[in-house]
Amino acid sequence: MSEAVLFDLDGTLIDSVQDLALAVNHALAGLGLPERPIAEIAGFVGEGARRLVERAVEPRADLVEPALTLWWEHYREHLLDHTALYPGIVELLEAARVPLAVHTNKPGALARRILDGLGVLDHFVAVLGGDEAPRKPAPAGTRILLARMGISGDAALYVGDSIIDLELARAVPMPVASVTWGLVPEERLVAAGATMLIRRADELLPWVGATR
Repeated sequence: MSEAVLFDLDGTLIDSVQDLALAVNHALAGLGLPERPIAEIAGFVGEGARRLVERAVEPRADLVEPALTLWWEHYREHLLDHTALYPGIVELLEAARVPLAVHTNKPGALARRILDGLGVLDHFVAVLGGDEAPRKPAPAGTRILLARMGISGDAALYVGDSIIDLELARAVPMPVASVTWGLVPEERLVAAGATMLIRRADELLPWVGATR
């Protein structure tokens, strides 16, 4: 059991790919660019909205700002159209007996709005976004959350789905668990050094102080 568990958001707690991708294609269409497949856009997610849009409009760097404006206009209105919690997440959060928090590169207000809309915001003592602390993999945001909870990194666990999350945990430093249902294929996680792979949400129950 850990004394606290911190989570990534997109690809870890929530499946948001379709809403993110629809916003991307809305922006591309608005600029007269061809739409991209959802599977391709999924590979762009994880480093925040600007990086997502930059990748989507490449090589047209001159279109990043107007594309980002169009992306935000659509995403703010549709961020809960298709987004859902992954299987087993509700049960995991309800069973937790240790403090839980979220550190994401998504803007904090939107992250809290999504978690609230999905009915699970109250399970977290804090939700910190990429506009409220240095963006992951910089460790400052996670260190802020740990300090608020009065818990050291080696006594907590970070749960994420990406290579950025692995880099973050090494930088803190703290133990890290990599979920395999997210945006990064398992083989890429292993190649990046992941040693604790989580294939079902209930495998995290012991870490949150619960029993199966």
